[in-house]
Amino acid sequence: MIAIVILIFAAFILAGISGLVYLYMRIQRFLPEDMPKKKKRLLALIPIAALLLYVVCDFINGVVVVVNVFVIWVLADCVGWLIHKIRKKPMRFYWIGVCAIVVSVGYLGYGFYTAHRVVATNYTLSTDKTLPNGKLRIIQIADAHLGATFDGEGFAKYVKQMEKEKPNMLVITGDFVDDSSNRADLERACEALGKMKTTYGVYYAYGNHDKGFYNHRDFKDKDMRAIMAQNNITILDDKMVTLGGCVDLYGRKDRASKKRKKMSALIAEGVKEHYQVILDHQPHDYDAQEKAGVDLVLGGHTHGGQMFPIGITGELSGANDMTYGMRKRGRTTFIVTSGISDWAIDYKTGGALSEYVVIDITQK
Repeated sequence: MIAIVILIFAAFILAGISGLVYLYMRIQRFLPEDMPKKKKRLLALIPIAALLLYVVCDFINGVVVVVNVFVIWVLADCVGWLIHKIRKKPMRFYWIGVCAIVVSVGYLGYGFYTAHRVVATNYTLSTDKTLPNGKLRIIQIADAHLGATFDGEGFAKYVKQMEKEKPNMLVITGDFVDDSSNRADLERACEALGKMKTTYGVYYAYGNHDKGFYNHRDFKDKDMRAIMAQNNITILDDKMVTLGGCVDLYGRKDRASKKRKKMSALIAEGVKEHYQVILDHQPHDYDAQEKAGVDLVLGGHTHGGQMFPIGITGELSGANDMTYGMRKRGRTTFIVTSGISDWAIDYKTGGALSEYVVIDITQK
């Protein structure tokens, strides 16, 4: 796994360097042909220097921008080459470059907008099992990565917005925090969740980022557990709780954990006749979950694909069983949210918005 991450990181860096070199050469085509080469090269360095400054200030997002502009520009040049072959006439102005810039700005601008704008996504389900008062409303969030696109106060505002939906419960399917989160934001976010009015409370299952990778944040996992407990947030770490006498809610350890229970062992703790909801951060155990016959599985992790074409490659490689949306297999419904925020990338172009999910389940 570490080797794969290193290879991906190396490819990412190589693409960024190649992109800067390619863009440097393309930008020179905007300048007059009779301009001295030295002056032309110096002028072309100005926008490249601006991109480099972005990379230095924000490495991941800087390289993301460079790579995406690079790919768009290459595609635009390919189209320009085809047009030139068809017309059989040279172009007086490098308008293909203008198109590449316009498309890049539009594409990345859209990605920034979708990453930072949070919307409500609604799903409606039905069941022949008994529900409290014949219905159940669940709000699901995942991938808050506190500090990424909003701080603790920003998250508290979304909690107020979600409270207006009058949910029976709120569930968090992992990656509430990551390595860049700080304790102040965590405390403010948990305080907001603790004050949220619901019927059955707030429940949380771990994601792959929650315990941290590099441990340079100013709190530890035991601190987060204590803060959550102080605000009545129930952690379901391979555990189950029964709500309303007829709904069994299970939270799984993250897939990365070597000690998590198998689905068959986990649901053995509940009642088969109850409506069974599974909180599982990574959408990667669908065969076992379908075989277990649970009613609803809620996940996140994929960020809706984040940047195209990550969503496609994730499913083709088998890393994820699903990238985004709702799917039914047998008697089991699977829902994967694109997340209420992002990790370190400020752009979301995979086709999904940042969201919180409202799930209405009615008894037939």
